[in-house]
Amino acid sequence: MSNDERYSRQILFREIGEQGHLLIRQSTVAVIGCGALGAFQAGTLARAGIGKLILIDRDYVEWSNLQRQWLYDEADAREGLPKAVAAARHIARINSEVSVDSQVADLAPDNVVDLLEGVDLVLDGTDNFETRYLINDWCVDSSVPWVYGGAVGSYGISMPIVPMRTACFECVYPEPPQGAQPTCETAGVLNSVTAIVAAWQTAAAIKFLSGHGTELAARITVFDAWAGTTRQVAMPPRDPECPACAQRSCRHLNGEGRPPISLCGRNAVQIHDRKRPLNLAALAGTLARLGKVHANEFALRFETGEYQLTIFPDGRAIIKGTTDPGLARSLYSRYIGN
Repeated sequence: MSNDERYSRQILFREIGEQGHLLIRQSTVAVIGCGALGAFQAGTLARAGIGKLILIDRDYVEWSNLQRQWLYDEADAREGLPKAVAAARHIARINSEVSVDSQVADLAPDNVVDLLEGVDLVLDGTDNFETRYLINDWCVDSSVPWVYGGAVGSYGISMPIVPMRTACFECVYPEPPQGAQPTCETAGVLNSVTAIVAAWQTAAAIKFLSGHGTELAARITVFDAWAGTTRQVAMPPRDPECPACAQRSCRHLNGEGRPPISLCGRNAVQIHDRKRPLNLAALAGTLARLGKVHANEFALRFETGEYQLTIFPDGRAIIKGTTDPGLARSLYSRYIGN
């Protein structure tokens, strides 16, 4: 089968054509967070023939993901595969021409420069504002566009950000939302709204990558899939006092005030500040005497009482069963060490 046949319907779309398709084939996109939004984004870009995908995710596939995270299947959940690994395997079956760099990692100030080097655009599939502020700082500093997205319940939002042309994320959200916020676990989520948001984000990405970036509208688009409504509002003007795009302070890029992150709606805490290489096989042998252990080459899952620890080779861990960082640190020290 020729590439002309594979991508013929995309090439026939006048606004893309042969030249736009060639630009897409030469592009590199980072998908940060391979959950409901990111899995859909990655699959869509793979089918569009993107040149290279960098998939970054800190988490693993669970049964509750399968309702809306389109790339994964029951085998991925049974194995507890890291999402970045499972996504790369499925993309290889979708389009073997796409180069995929899968990173089982938490995007953080100490790795963001290395992980995002050379990307042409970033797609947001994350679940927390700390990481979005970090993405925004890096993209502003590197002059790389990115597309923000979020979904919960039947509600979704998407917003393209082009440094120095549109307002940046911190212009629009000077501070993260205060107080308890609805999450997918507390409020549920329709798989249709995550698909809508991710498709909207990916459409903006393809428009930019195919040479039409200057035509991207600086608008915030809000969806309610249950009510069947869509609303668009103009993005505010750039804030001349914005710490990110005006003052270029890069405070999030510098890691100011970054605590262990309580994962969105997961009743879990991630410990990411004690990175050191771990021998998972040896650790599995030790922990097997203390509780239930399931391990593969990518991660080790240990269950003890009401807590579940998922431990990665770099020393990072997700402690499920608590939202207390102090208790999470205590469990980490007890079973993994300092």
